[in-house]
Amino acid sequence: MIDVLLVEDDPGEALLVQEALAESSQGTLRCHIAADGDRAVRFLWRQDEFTLAPRPRLILLDLNLGAMHGLQVLAKLKADDGLKTIPVVVLSSSRHPADIHHSYAQHASAYIVKPVELDDFGRMINIIHACFLRLAEPPPVYEDGDGHQHPVPGV
Repeated sequence: MIDVLLVEDDPGEALLVQEALAESSQGTLRCHIAADGDRAVRFLWRQDEFTLAPRPRLILLDLNLGAMHGLQVLAKLKADDGLKTIPVVVLSSSRHPADIHHSYAQHASAYIVKPVELDDFGRMINIIHACFLRLAEPPPVYEDGDGHQHPVPGV
């Protein structure tokens, strides 16, 4: 089972992504949803209610999240040696050059503007799934005695 973390504060958009991922993956992935940046950070660092959270193979990250902006989440994630190899695709409604620039400056794997049309939304998720979960080789990880995955050191 492949784990994906979706960081999205809009429940409607989260449901759209979750359904499109389920259809695209044909049941081979599990989508975890963090409704804000703080929950995403706690999930990734396995804090509080997320102590048993899996290491996601991909993170889909919205930028406009309220208290902790998506760029702050991205910066924290990419500053952590244990998490920085996880690909992050920024999904945003913003086409603002500064948002795009800052996302890539914080090492986002891709920046995709959310489409407006439902059919285009499904196609976008299919492409993300194909590129990042079927075709791209994930970084090597090992599983500890508690079932948590960690990056392989020194590879």
